[in-house]
Amino acid sequence: MNSTEFKAFIKKYTMVIALVVVFIFFTILTGQRLILAQNVSNLLLQNAYVLVMACGMLLCILTGGNVDLSIGSTLCLSAALSAKLLSSGFSAPVAIIVSLLVSAIIGIWQGYLIGYVHIPPFICTLAGMFLFRGLARVVLDSKTISISNEGFLNLFTAYIQIPGLDQNKNCVSALIIGIIVAIVVALLFFTSRRKQLKNGYPTGSLSSMIVKLVIIDALIILYSVKLMQYKGVPVMLIWILAVVLIFAFITSSTVFGRYFYAVGGNEKATKLSGIDPRKVYFVAYFLMSFLAGLSGLLMGARIGSVDGSMGQSYEMDAIASCFIGGASAYGGSGTVPGIMVGAILLGVINQGMSIYGLSDQWQYVVKGAVLLAAVVFDVVSNHKTGKS
Repeated sequence: MNSTEFKAFIKKYTMVIALVVVFIFFTILTGQRLILAQNVSNLLLQNAYVLVMACGMLLCILTGGNVDLSIGSTLCLSAALSAKLLSSGFSAPVAIIVSLLVSAIIGIWQGYLIGYVHIPPFICTLAGMFLFRGLARVVLDSKTISISNEGFLNLFTAYIQIPGLDQNKNCVSALIIGIIVAIVVALLFFTSRRKQLKNGYPTGSLSSMIVKLVIIDALIILYSVKLMQYKGVPVMLIWILAVVLIFAFITSSTVFGRYFYAVGGNEKATKLSGIDPRKVYFVAYFLMSFLAGLSGLLMGARIGSVDGSMGQSYEMDAIASCFIGGASAYGGSGTVPGIMVGAILLGVINQGMSIYGLSDQWQYVVKGAVLLAAVVFDVVSNHKTGKS
Protein backbone atom coordinates (compact mmCIF):
# COMPACT_ATOMS: atom_id res chain seq x y z
CA MET A 1 0.00 0.00 0.00
CA ASN A 2 1.60 3.26 -1.15
CA SER A 3 1.23 6.61 0.59
CA THR A 4 -1.66 7.72 -1.64
CA GLU A 5 -3.64 4.54 -0.93
CA PHE A 6 -2.82 4.83 2.77
CA LYS A 7 -4.11 8.42 2.91
CA ALA A 8 -7.29 7.40 1.05
CA PHE A 9 -7.76 4.50 3.48
CA ILE A 10 -7.33 6.75 6.53
CA LYS A 11 -9.75 9.33 5.11
CA LYS A 12 -12.38 6.70 4.30
CA TYR A 13 -12.22 4.92 7.63
CA THR A 14 -11.36 7.81 9.95
CA MET A 15 -14.47 7.45 12.12
CA VAL A 16 -14.15 3.66 12.30
CA ILE A 17 -10.58 4.04 13.51
CA ALA A 18 -11.75 6.72 15.96
CA LEU A 19 -14.45 4.35 17.26
CA VAL A 20 -11.89 1.61 17.89
CA VAL A 21 -9.51 4.03 19.64
CA VAL A 22 -12.27 5.52 21.81
CA PHE A 23 -13.61 2.07 22.71
CA ILE A 24 -10.16 0.86 23.78
CA PHE A 25 -9.54 4.12 25.69
CA PHE A 26 -12.75 3.87 27.73
CA THR A 27 -12.27 0.14 28.25
CA ILE A 28 -8.95 0.88 29.94
CA LEU A 29 -10.27 3.99 31.73
CA THR A 30 -13.23 2.10 33.22
CA GLY A 31 -11.17 -0.90 34.31
CA GLN A 32 -12.81 -3.05 31.62
CA ARG A 33 -16.30 -2.40 33.01
CA LEU A 34 -17.30 -1.06 29.60
CA ILE A 35 -16.99 -4.53 28.07
CA LEU A 36 -19.07 -6.33 30.70
CA ALA A 37 -21.85 -8.30 29.01
CA GLN A 38 -24.63 -6.11 30.44
CA ASN A 39 -22.95 -2.88 29.37
CA VAL A 40 -22.25 -4.17 25.85
CA SER A 41 -25.89 -5.27 25.54
CA ASN A 42 -27.15 -1.95 26.83
CA LEU A 43 -24.89 0.09 24.54
CA LEU A 44 -27.24 -0.17 21.56
CA LEU A 45 -30.43 -0.28 23.63
CA GLN A 46 -29.66 2.94 25.46
CA ASN A 47 -28.98 4.61 22.13
CA ALA A 48 -31.87 3.03 20.22
CA TYR A 49 -33.52 6.41 19.68
CA VAL A 50 -30.31 7.81 18.20
CA LEU A 51 -29.77 4.87 15.85
CA VAL A 52 -33.36 5.01 14.60
CA MET A 53 -33.77 8.79 14.32
CA ALA A 54 -30.34 9.28 12.75
CA CYS A 55 -31.58 7.36 9.69
CA GLY A 56 -34.32 9.93 9.16
CA MET A 57 -32.07 12.84 10.04
CA LEU A 58 -29.63 11.71 7.36
CA LEU A 59 -32.32 12.23 4.70
CA CYS A 60 -32.94 15.77 5.94
CA ILE A 61 -29.22 16.58 6.02
CA LEU A 62 -28.69 15.14 2.53
CA THR A 63 -31.14 17.69 1.09
CA GLY A 64 -28.71 20.51 1.82
CA GLY A 65 -27.53 20.38 5.42
CA ASN A 66 -31.08 20.83 6.75
CA VAL A 67 -32.14 19.38 10.11
CA ASP A 68 -35.35 18.64 12.01
CA LEU A 69 -35.38 20.27 15.44
CA SER A 70 -38.83 18.94 16.38
CA ILE A 71 -38.09 15.22 16.60
CA GLY A 72 -37.39 15.21 20.35
CA SER A 73 -40.81 16.76 20.92
CA THR A 74 -42.46 14.41 18.41
CA LEU A 75 -40.88 11.50 20.28
CA CYS A 76 -42.29 12.82 23.54
CA LEU A 77 -45.77 13.29 22.05
CA SER A 78 -45.77 9.76 20.62
CA ALA A 79 -44.69 8.26 23.95
CA ALA A 80 -47.23 10.41 25.82
CA LEU A 81 -50.10 9.30 23.59
CA SER A 82 -49.21 5.62 23.94
CA ALA A 83 -48.84 5.90 27.73
CA LYS A 84 -52.14 7.78 28.07
CA LEU A 85 -54.05 5.30 25.93
CA LEU A 86 -52.58 2.30 27.74
CA SER A 87 -53.38 3.79 31.14
CA SER A 88 -56.94 4.44 29.93
CA GLY A 89 -57.48 0.76 29.18
CA PHE A 90 -56.81 0.65 25.44
CA SER A 91 -54.90 -2.29 23.97
CA ALA A 92 -51.26 -2.13 22.93
CA PRO A 93 -52.02 -2.30 19.15
CA VAL A 94 -54.42 0.66 19.43
CA ALA A 95 -51.88 2.73 21.37
CA ILE A 96 -49.12 1.93 18.86
CA ILE A 97 -51.24 2.66 15.80
CA VAL A 98 -52.55 5.96 17.17
CA SER A 99 -49.07 7.13 18.19
CA LEU A 100 -47.56 6.28 14.82
CA LEU A 101 -50.54 7.79 12.98
CA VAL A 102 -50.14 11.09 14.84
CA SER A 103 -46.41 11.07 14.10
CA ALA A 104 -47.16 10.45 10.42
CA ILE A 105 -49.63 13.37 10.38
CA ILE A 106 -46.94 15.59 11.89
CA GLY A 107 -44.56 14.45 9.16
CA ILE A 108 -47.12 15.16 6.44
CA TRP A 109 -47.82 18.61 7.85
CA GLN A 110 -44.17 19.62 8.23
CA GLY A 111 -43.19 18.00 4.95
CA TYR A 112 -45.89 19.96 3.14
CA LEU A 113 -44.90 23.28 4.75
CA ILE A 114 -41.22 22.75 3.97
CA GLY A 115 -41.54 21.14 0.56
CA TYR A 116 -44.50 22.92 -1.01
CA VAL A 117 -44.98 26.15 0.98
CA HIS A 118 -41.19 26.65 1.16
CA ILE A 119 -41.05 27.44 4.87
CA PRO A 120 -37.37 27.24 5.92
CA PRO A 121 -36.81 23.87 7.65
CA PHE A 122 -35.10 25.48 10.62
CA ILE A 123 -38.04 27.79 11.36
CA CYS A 124 -40.73 25.19 10.66
CA THR A 125 -39.20 22.51 12.88
CA LEU A 126 -38.24 25.02 15.58
CA ALA A 127 -41.92 25.97 15.83
CA GLY A 128 -42.78 22.27 15.91
CA MET A 129 -40.32 21.71 18.73
CA PHE A 130 -42.31 24.04 20.99
CA LEU A 131 -45.74 23.07 19.65
CA PHE A 132 -45.43 19.29 20.00
CA ARG A 133 -43.71 19.53 23.38
CA GLY A 134 -46.63 21.59 24.63
CA LEU A 135 -49.16 19.11 23.22
CA ALA A 136 -47.31 16.24 24.88
CA ARG A 137 -47.56 17.97 28.26
CA VAL A 138 -51.25 18.61 27.64
CA VAL A 139 -51.78 14.90 26.98
CA LEU A 140 -49.84 14.03 30.13
CA ASP A 141 -51.57 16.78 32.12
CA SER A 142 -48.06 17.69 33.36
CA LYS A 143 -47.79 14.33 35.13
CA THR A 144 -45.63 11.25 34.78
CA ILE A 145 -47.53 8.23 33.44
CA SER A 146 -46.17 4.73 33.98
CA ILE A 147 -46.41 2.02 31.34
CA SER A 148 -47.25 -1.43 32.73
CA ASN A 149 -48.98 -3.11 29.78
CA GLU A 150 -47.02 -6.34 29.35
CA GLY A 151 -47.99 -6.79 25.71
CA PHE A 152 -46.61 -3.34 24.87
CA LEU A 153 -43.44 -3.81 26.92
CA ASN A 154 -42.71 -7.29 25.52
CA LEU A 155 -43.06 -6.01 21.97
CA PHE A 156 -40.13 -3.62 22.47
CA THR A 157 -38.12 -4.69 25.52
CA ALA A 158 -38.28 -8.50 25.68
CA TYR A 159 -35.34 -10.79 24.95
CA ILE A 160 -35.36 -13.70 22.53
CA GLN A 161 -34.92 -16.85 24.59
CA ILE A 162 -35.72 -20.42 23.50
CA PRO A 163 -37.11 -22.59 26.34
CA GLY A 164 -34.85 -25.53 27.08
CA LEU A 165 -31.92 -23.97 25.23
CA ASP A 166 -31.46 -20.58 26.85
CA GLN A 167 -31.21 -19.26 30.35
CA ASN A 168 -29.92 -15.97 31.74
CA LYS A 169 -26.16 -15.58 31.20
CA ASN A 170 -26.11 -18.62 28.90
CA CYS A 171 -28.33 -17.85 25.90
CA VAL A 172 -26.95 -20.11 23.19
CA SER A 173 -29.53 -18.86 20.69
CA ALA A 174 -27.77 -15.46 20.64
CA LEU A 175 -24.54 -17.11 19.47
CA ILE A 176 -26.41 -19.18 16.86
CA ILE A 177 -28.12 -16.05 15.51
CA GLY A 178 -24.77 -14.24 15.44
CA ILE A 179 -23.17 -17.05 13.41
CA ILE A 180 -26.09 -17.06 10.96
CA VAL A 181 -25.84 -13.27 10.53
CA ALA A 182 -22.08 -13.55 9.96
CA ILE A 183 -22.64 -16.17 7.25
CA VAL A 184 -25.32 -14.03 5.57
CA VAL A 185 -22.99 -11.00 5.61
CA ALA A 186 -20.25 -13.08 3.98
CA LEU A 187 -22.62 -14.29 1.26
CA LEU A 188 -23.78 -10.72 0.60
CA PHE A 189 -20.17 -9.54 0.30
CA PHE A 190 -19.25 -12.17 -2.28
CA THR A 191 -22.55 -11.83 -4.17
CA SER A 192 -22.09 -8.06 -4.41
CA ARG A 193 -18.50 -8.44 -5.63
CA ARG A 194 -19.54 -10.99 -8.25
CA LYS A 195 -22.25 -8.67 -9.59
CA GLN A 196 -19.80 -5.76 -9.75
CA LEU A 197 -17.27 -7.86 -11.68
CA LYS A 198 -19.98 -9.15 -14.01
CA ASN A 199 -21.15 -5.62 -14.81
CA GLY A 200 -17.63 -4.29 -15.25
CA TYR A 201 -17.66 -2.03 -12.18
CA PRO A 202 -14.35 -1.30 -10.42
CA THR A 203 -13.76 -3.36 -7.29
CA GLY A 204 -11.10 -3.41 -4.65
CA SER A 205 -8.66 -6.28 -4.29
CA LEU A 206 -10.02 -9.62 -3.10
CA SER A 207 -7.59 -9.66 -0.17
CA SER A 208 -8.75 -6.27 1.14
CA MET A 209 -12.38 -7.41 0.88
CA ILE A 210 -11.62 -10.61 2.80
CA VAL A 211 -9.81 -8.66 5.54
CA LYS A 212 -12.78 -6.30 5.84
CA LEU A 213 -15.21 -9.24 5.93
CA VAL A 214 -13.21 -11.08 8.59
CA ILE A 215 -13.18 -8.00 10.82
CA ILE A 216 -16.93 -7.41 10.44
CA ASP A 217 -17.83 -11.06 11.06
CA ALA A 218 -15.48 -11.21 14.06
CA LEU A 219 -17.21 -8.19 15.59
CA ILE A 220 -20.63 -9.77 14.98
CA ILE A 221 -19.55 -13.01 16.69
CA LEU A 222 -17.96 -11.16 19.62
CA TYR A 223 -21.10 -9.07 20.11
CA SER A 224 -23.30 -12.18 19.99
CA VAL A 225 -21.06 -13.82 22.62
CA LYS A 226 -21.64 -10.84 24.91
CA LEU A 227 -25.40 -11.05 24.30
CA MET A 228 -25.23 -14.78 25.09
CA GLN A 229 -23.60 -13.99 28.42
CA TYR A 230 -26.42 -11.63 29.44
CA LYS A 231 -30.06 -12.22 28.45
CA GLY A 232 -29.83 -13.05 24.76
CA VAL A 233 -30.85 -11.03 21.71
CA PRO A 234 -33.09 -8.09 22.68
CA VAL A 235 -36.20 -7.50 20.57
CA MET A 236 -35.30 -3.81 20.42
CA LEU A 237 -32.17 -4.75 18.50
CA ILE A 238 -34.42 -6.32 15.85
CA TRP A 239 -36.34 -3.04 15.54
CA ILE A 240 -33.09 -1.10 15.17
CA LEU A 241 -31.70 -3.46 12.54
CA ALA A 242 -34.97 -3.40 10.58
CA VAL A 243 -34.92 0.40 10.36
CA VAL A 244 -31.21 0.57 9.55
CA LEU A 245 -31.42 -2.07 6.80
CA ILE A 246 -34.50 -0.48 5.21
CA PHE A 247 -32.94 2.98 5.09
CA ALA A 248 -29.58 1.63 3.95
CA PHE A 249 -31.41 -0.04 1.06
CA ILE A 250 -33.40 3.11 0.24
CA THR A 251 -30.37 5.41 0.15
CA SER A 252 -28.00 3.06 -1.67
CA SER A 253 -30.11 0.84 -3.92
CA THR A 254 -33.17 2.83 -5.05
CA VAL A 255 -33.58 5.57 -7.61
CA PHE A 256 -35.59 7.75 -5.25
CA GLY A 257 -32.88 7.33 -2.60
CA ARG A 258 -30.39 8.94 -4.97
CA TYR A 259 -32.69 11.95 -5.33
CA PHE A 260 -31.79 13.03 -1.78
CA TYR A 261 -28.12 13.20 -2.76
CA ALA A 262 -28.97 14.98 -6.01
CA VAL A 263 -31.04 17.68 -4.27
CA GLY A 264 -28.29 18.28 -1.72
CA GLY A 265 -25.61 18.37 -4.39
CA ASN A 266 -27.31 20.87 -6.70
CA GLU A 267 -31.01 21.52 -6.28
CA LYS A 268 -31.36 23.70 -9.39
CA ALA A 269 -29.71 21.12 -11.64
CA THR A 270 -31.85 18.42 -10.06
CA LYS A 271 -35.01 20.35 -10.84
CA LEU A 272 -33.91 20.91 -14.45
CA SER A 273 -33.32 17.17 -14.83
CA GLY A 274 -36.99 16.49 -14.10
CA ILE A 275 -36.81 15.62 -10.39
CA ASP A 276 -39.27 17.45 -8.14
CA PRO A 277 -37.30 18.70 -5.08
CA ARG A 278 -40.58 19.44 -3.28
CA LYS A 279 -41.41 15.74 -3.16
CA VAL A 280 -37.93 14.93 -1.89
CA TYR A 281 -38.24 17.42 0.98
CA PHE A 282 -41.73 16.15 1.77
CA VAL A 283 -40.64 12.50 2.00
CA ALA A 284 -37.54 13.36 4.06
CA TYR A 285 -39.48 15.16 6.78
CA PHE A 286 -42.37 12.70 6.68
CA LEU A 287 -40.05 9.75 7.31
CA MET A 288 -38.16 11.70 9.96
CA SER A 289 -41.32 12.34 11.99
CA PHE A 290 -42.49 8.76 11.59
CA LEU A 291 -39.17 7.45 12.93
CA ALA A 292 -39.39 9.92 15.81
CA GLY A 293 -42.79 8.44 16.65
CA LEU A 294 -41.35 4.92 16.57
CA SER A 295 -38.49 6.06 18.80
CA GLY A 296 -41.06 7.39 21.26
CA LEU A 297 -42.54 3.90 21.55
CA LEU A 298 -39.09 2.35 21.99
CA MET A 299 -38.06 4.82 24.69
CA GLY A 300 -41.41 4.72 26.49
CA ALA A 301 -41.17 0.93 26.72
CA ARG A 302 -37.52 0.97 27.77
CA ILE A 303 -37.90 3.60 30.50
CA GLY A 304 -41.34 2.35 31.59
CA SER A 305 -42.80 5.81 32.09
CA VAL A 306 -43.29 9.07 30.22
CA ASP A 307 -43.03 12.68 31.41
CA GLY A 308 -43.06 16.06 29.70
CA SER A 309 -39.26 16.25 29.57
CA MET A 310 -38.71 13.03 27.62
CA GLY A 311 -36.78 13.56 24.41
CA GLN A 312 -35.18 16.89 25.27
CA SER A 313 -31.98 17.37 23.24
CA TYR A 314 -32.50 14.01 21.49
CA GLU A 315 -32.55 15.84 18.17
CA MET A 316 -29.03 17.06 18.91
CA ASP A 317 -27.82 13.49 19.43
CA ALA A 318 -29.29 12.45 16.07
CA ILE A 319 -27.74 15.44 14.31
CA ALA A 320 -24.38 14.87 15.99
CA SER A 321 -24.40 11.19 14.99
CA CYS A 322 -24.90 12.12 11.35
CA PHE A 323 -22.10 14.68 11.26
CA ILE A 324 -19.71 12.52 13.27
CA GLY A 325 -20.54 9.65 10.94
CA GLY A 326 -19.46 11.54 7.85
CA ALA A 327 -22.59 13.32 6.61
CA SER A 328 -21.62 16.63 5.07
CA ALA A 329 -22.77 19.82 6.76
CA TYR A 330 -23.54 21.13 3.27
CA GLY A 331 -25.65 18.16 2.19
CA GLY A 332 -25.28 15.72 -0.67
CA SER A 333 -23.07 13.14 1.05
CA GLY A 334 -23.40 10.64 3.86
CA THR A 335 -24.30 6.98 4.31
CA VAL A 336 -26.38 4.93 6.73
CA PRO A 337 -23.40 2.73 7.75
CA GLY A 338 -21.43 5.92 8.40
CA ILE A 339 -24.03 7.47 10.68
CA MET A 340 -24.37 4.15 12.53
CA VAL A 341 -20.65 4.37 13.29
CA GLY A 342 -21.22 7.96 14.44
CA ALA A 343 -24.14 6.95 16.67
CA ILE A 344 -22.22 4.06 18.23
CA LEU A 345 -19.18 6.30 18.75
CA LEU A 346 -21.36 8.83 20.54
CA GLY A 347 -22.93 6.00 22.56
CA VAL A 348 -19.53 4.65 23.61
CA ILE A 349 -18.46 8.14 24.70
CA ASN A 350 -21.69 8.63 26.69
CA GLN A 351 -21.57 5.22 28.33
CA GLY A 352 -17.83 5.36 28.99
CA MET A 353 -18.09 8.77 30.67
CA SER A 354 -21.08 7.63 32.75
CA ILE A 355 -19.34 4.45 33.94
CA TYR A 356 -16.20 6.42 34.74
CA GLY A 357 -18.29 8.92 36.72
CA LEU A 358 -17.48 12.08 34.77
CA SER A 359 -19.72 14.98 35.75
CA ASP A 360 -22.50 16.11 33.41
CA GLN A 361 -20.90 19.45 32.55
CA TRP A 362 -17.73 17.77 31.33
CA GLN A 363 -19.75 15.23 29.36
CA TYR A 364 -21.26 18.14 27.40
CA VAL A 365 -17.79 19.58 26.81
CA VAL A 366 -16.50 16.27 25.41
CA LYS A 367 -19.52 15.71 23.15
CA GLY A 368 -19.32 19.27 21.82
CA ALA A 369 -15.62 18.93 21.09
CA VAL A 370 -16.15 15.63 19.25
CA LEU A 371 -18.93 17.13 17.10
CA LEU A 372 -16.87 20.21 16.26
CA ALA A 373 -13.87 18.08 15.35
CA ALA A 374 -16.01 15.94 13.02
CA VAL A 375 -17.44 18.95 11.17
CA VAL A 376 -14.02 20.63 10.90
CA PHE A 377 -12.60 17.41 9.49
CA ASP A 378 -15.40 17.27 6.88
CA VAL A 379 -14.84 20.85 5.78
CA VAL A 380 -11.04 20.70 5.71
CA SER A 381 -10.71 17.24 4.13
CA ASN A 382 -13.09 18.16 1.33
CA HIS A 383 -11.63 21.68 0.90
CA LYS A 384 -15.00 23.35 1.47
CA THR A 385 -15.28 26.97 2.45
CA GLY A 386 -18.96 27.49 1.81
CA LYS A 387 -22.05 26.18 0.07
CA SER A 388 -20.40 26.36 -3.32
